[in-house]
Amino acid sequence: MNVHFIAIGGAAMHNLALALHNREYNVTGSDDIIFEPSKSRLNAKGLLPKAFGWFPEKITNSLDAIVLGMHAKADNPELLKAQELGLKIYSYPEFLYEQSKHKTRVVIGGSHGKTTITSMILHVMHYHDRDVDYMVGAQLDGFDVMVKLTEENDFIVLEGDEYLSSPIDRRPKFHLYKPNIALLSGIAWDHINVFPTYENYVEQFSIFVDSIVNGGSINYNEEDDDVKRVVEASENTIRKIAYQTPEYTVENGQTLLETPEGDLPIEVFGKHNLNNLAGAKWICQHMGIDEDDFYEAIATFKGASKRLEKIAESKTSVAYKDFAHSPSKVEATTNAVKEQYKNRTLVACLELHTYSSLNAEFLKEYKGALDSADIAVVFYSPHAVEIKKLEEVTHEQISNAFERDDLIIYTNPADFKDFLFSQNFDDKALLLMSSGNYGGLDFDEVTKLIN
Repeated sequence: MNVHFIAIGGAAMHNLALALHNREYNVTGSDDIIFEPSKSRLNAKGLLPKAFGWFPEKITNSLDAIVLGMHAKADNPELLKAQELGLKIYSYPEFLYEQSKHKTRVVIGGSHGKTTITSMILHVMHYHDRDVDYMVGAQLDGFDVMVKLTEENDFIVLEGDEYLSSPIDRRPKFHLYKPNIALLSGIAWDHINVFPTYENYVEQFSIFVDSIVNGGSINYNEEDDDVKRVVEASENTIRKIAYQTPEYTVENGQTLLETPEGDLPIEVFGKHNLNNLAGAKWICQHMGIDEDDFYEAIATFKGASKRLEKIAESKTSVAYKDFAHSPSKVEATTNAVKEQYKNRTLVACLELHTYSSLNAEFLKEYKGALDSADIAVVFYSPHAVEIKKLEEVTHEQISNAFERDDLIIYTNPADFKDFLFSQNFDDKALLLMSSGNYGGLDFDEVTKLIN
């Protein structure tokens, strides 16, 4: 099968390209820019385009399918040529469904927690040598790629993202997978450039629940009021199984999960991660893993990449990096680190980097998000606001949104770095939350502060 990727360099797209290459498909692709690690990984398999840019001459009738990435625009020259030739054009989620329509599809949805829950499930399956197909949004220990597709595996586990499918398909990705087994972890308004109202955003999750195949099932976090309401209101003929955060304790910086066999030390921590664990346990049981085997495997799970990732530790200090940027994630992550290190001063630094977080109207959603931090710092780049063509955000607006009189705010990367490197981290926990890098911060340098 000949498959061409328009915008092959994306995190998801290049992993799908690699998965198809591993199945001996003939894969080609184009992109106008490709960053690491996509560039090296594509190059290693001979899939890196010889030149960057869009080349309509690559699009011919010999192609069986086009996979269109979100990075491309609706007027992309290669897309226009494909439409002119009447070729079959798939969005990323459409193609994944096409590859898995004869399998049992397990889809993990939610505004937060979906990458961690999917990663937990895959870790448990890998630990017990259960081979499954998958698509996950983070690199995992023990896994070479973030997408795996085979002919023979019965199950495929899919991280169900609510963002748009492609430039010409404005449906959320997770509407297209038609799960047999689903999970919904939480709902907290995000992607306001696409879903301008909270009601419109929540509606996407109702559609997701209704997309589960007849006779299928959904596990849902009943501690989230919106999740509970959406699932219980659905008239879809599916099994609805609630889950909640299990009992646990924290002793000397170690989280202990209560199990029928006694307290189990685990590597992950924080109420939100224990809640994620409860959801993952249910899904693994649906997939044939019994409770004891789940606990044995999950004890060795260290977390998904960029999700509460420990980057340095000494006898008296510790530093974590986290992808958190939406208000609910920031609050959950900050609370988790403070709970784990309650006797240390928590320095929590948040970069406002996404379209939503830099929107003056959305800022009020961050109220209380950093309350658990002893020292709270917010960094944002006025240049990023300018690039995203948003109204200017002021220090006062940010201070008012978080409702902390002692909030420290930086807009200059050098000033933020100076603050960080002037700190004495004895008896402190450092938490760096961002989907960016604070204007060029070298995280390797940061690790040297912890000694």
